[in-house]
Amino acid sequence: MIGEKVCVIGIWHLGSVFSACLASLGYRVVGVDRDSTRVEALNCGVPPLFEPGLAELISDNIKSKRLSYTSDLSSALKETRYVLITFDTPVNDRDEVDLSEIIDTCEETSHYLENDSVIIVSSQVPVGTCGLIRSLIRKSNQTLDFDIAYSPENLRLGRAIECFQNPDRIVIGADNNSTLDRVEALFSAIDVPKLRMSLKTAEMTKHALNAFLATSISFANEIANLCDGVGADALKVATALRMDGRIGQKAFLEPGLGFAGGTLARDLRALQNLGTMSVCETPLINGVLRVNEQQNGVVIKKLEKIYGSIKDLMVGVLGLTYKPDTSTLRRSAALEIIESLTNKGAKVKAYDPKASVEEVQQHKEFKFCADPYEVSWASDALIIATEWPEFKALDFDLIMSAMKRPVIIDAKNMLDGDEMVGRGFLYSGIGRGQIL
Repeated sequence: MIGEKVCVIGIWHLGSVFSACLASLGYRVVGVDRDSTRVEALNCGVPPLFEPGLAELISDNIKSKRLSYTSDLSSALKETRYVLITFDTPVNDRDEVDLSEIIDTCEETSHYLENDSVIIVSSQVPVGTCGLIRSLIRKSNQTLDFDIAYSPENLRLGRAIECFQNPDRIVIGADNNSTLDRVEALFSAIDVPKLRMSLKTAEMTKHALNAFLATSISFANEIANLCDGVGADALKVATALRMDGRIGQKAFLEPGLGFAGGTLARDLRALQNLGTMSVCETPLINGVLRVNEQQNGVVIKKLEKIYGSIKDLMVGVLGLTYKPDTSTLRRSAALEIIESLTNKGAKVKAYDPKASVEEVQQHKEFKFCADPYEVSWASDALIIATEWPEFKALDFDLIMSAMKRPVIIDAKNMLDGDEMVGRGFLYSGIGRGQIL
């Protein structure tokens, strides 16, 4: 197996991580993407977005001649029996998935696939998608001997390489044992349990996992809002819950903003759609989405409680990316908060240490600043919207002297509230019990 050629199709975050990590396992990996500019950059060791350690991993494997990128699908599939589909599945503003690129690409592969190939879909797709892809390929090339499997990705922006190399388990879905065996062999160098199941069960497993995480986040945020109302501390509540063996230390119980990025919401919408199709009500999932949709508005309510109206306020926002250790602004909570602020007449300045310049330039509703201190200058309030570690080490005495009024809304609960109050700030986290 080691040294065998593997084709990875769809290179953004998921595909760039998969291609580099598979090459590190010893495979000869060819990554395929239609964007020739992206391919050229990748072959120079430049990934499409920031991920800790990814540029170095890509460069090392290119130098070792285990990794290359191309836009030529036919040559990439030549003498290849393992084909991974790794598109970062796009969603619209309503969290509805767009499968067109995945479907079109899979149909195109039918003209170039070698016999005895296995297609492994790792993109996030609705249940039933892999079966649809298999049918479309068979219809397009009726003599082709191939099969399809689903092994859902479980990467996290900012920790993607670690998640690939040291997962809790690997889920493998296929409808025959031969295909299950082959996919398990591909990942055999990763010494974790391999859970074998049918295609639809694997697809449903991904939905269920993200729905559970989303439920935990909405639960934590609803408890946090109640804590703010009565003067309790949701962080201490979360600590107590995690020490219960039925819940566990890794439970998603940090209060803060709603989940963003589209990843979790995409699966919730998929489950809602399944409920509609099967005439099965989904009140819990509906409630999780409703709590999440309202959560980012908590920041606006806190500002309105201080100022009455936020019209004409100058508000600084620290952090723009979807989460720390990434460069993408895609569907970030910070952008949603900024939109609400500007719709209510506020002026906004913002800073982020890694935000993609190209993505920032698409937004004219705020001024992008060179550093956090420029953001704080003459601001009526600062909002911490992304938990970049460097924000903890800021010179808050300098920030206080620069602000028009020293108000901090810490939407990520990064700072020591008592310390900030002691410095003279009007400080409020999420669920920390500070009643403004």
